[in-house]
Amino acid sequence: MDIREINDEYSVSGQITVEDLDAIAALGFKSIVCHRPDHEEAGQPEFSAIAARAEELGIGTAHVPVGPMGVTVEAVNGMMDALDDLPRPMLGYCRSGMRSTKTYEQAQHLRG
Repeated sequence: MDIREINDEYSVSGQITVEDLDAIAALGFKSIVCHRPDHEEAGQPEFSAIAARAEELGIGTAHVPVGPMGVTVEAVNGMMDALDDLPRPMLGYCRSGMRSTKTYEQAQHLRG
């Protein structure tokens, strides 16, 4: 896992695994947002498996997939909902962390 801090409330990472969630909890993250569509790549863990383990650990989750069309209005709205509903600090993840960064930046821009 390569976690990169954007600010005090939000960090990003590339793809995480179910096994990574214990370390994510130990680092103090209260929620995670997945910006990766399921089945984007062979061997990628499904969001439902990650969400199930996260729930066991008391970590809130949201799935706000950003596909080949890039960051859409729907994705930005989904991210704003996640920011409104989930506790922080929050970890966003996708394949590399780029979609998680862009979606967060656009949501923050709209929030002012």
